[in-house]
Amino acid sequence: MVYITRIEHFNSAHKLFNPLWTKEENEAIFGKCANENWHGHNFELHVTIAGEPNPDNGFVYDVKKLSIIIKEFVIDVLDHKNLNLDVAFMQGKLCSIENLIIGIWNQLSPELPSDIKLHSLKLYETPRIYVEYFGS
Repeated sequence: MVYITRIEHFNSAHKLFNPLWTKEENEAIFGKCANENWHGHNFELHVTIAGEPNPDNGFVYDVKKLSIIIKEFVIDVLDHKNLNLDVAFMQGKLCSIENLIIGIWNQLSPELPSDIKLHSLKLYETPRIYVEYFGS
């Protein structure tokens, strides 16, 4: 099995806020991330797929095609958007990076050919904070 990773970038805004809590409770738990006027991140997304190299071209999968799929189903949906307001798959969820990566997985996984396995996603929120997800 060979693993290949494509890295993409997008910018989005969000806020962490639980509507069942008071403003004070949200600020105590989420700090600046509960800012009523939102805050933004320059996200970096690592998409790793797995498969066997094709004997004719040596590719696990054409990375240009992978880039097009990621762009259509993830980047175009998230880039320069408010994650809380503009992104359908985040509606009704707390807009944490953990929930975001699961949503991205659910967007991307069904779009890949059946012989290609989505192995993992890594999503950097900042240079020092990231999450990894390997599916459910």
